[in-house]
Amino acid sequence: MTTREPTRRGEVVKEDLGFTFRERKDGSVDVLHHGKLASTLRSMVAAEFLSEAAELSSSEAQQLMARVTGNYKRGNERVAQSHPRNRR
Repeated sequence: MTTREPTRRGEVVKEDLGFTFRERKDGSVDVLHHGKLASTLRSMVAAEFLSEAAELSSSEAQQLMARVTGNYKRGNERVAQSHPRNRR
């Protein structure tokens, strides 16, 4: 489900990407995407994730979970990095 509102330039669009997480008794964190296990974070990575997620809004937390699962840049976004106009 995506919530799109008219935005001004530079404003972040709020999106629900379908990610949730649950903390386990052993300290690890399961990241779920539409109810299915996408990734398990353990030890220091899990602790860092929990401390960062506590400070974020819902849409920012969705982006964080997308990054930790590797579901962030796909297809054209990866290829575009090597395009001559994007080289620095």
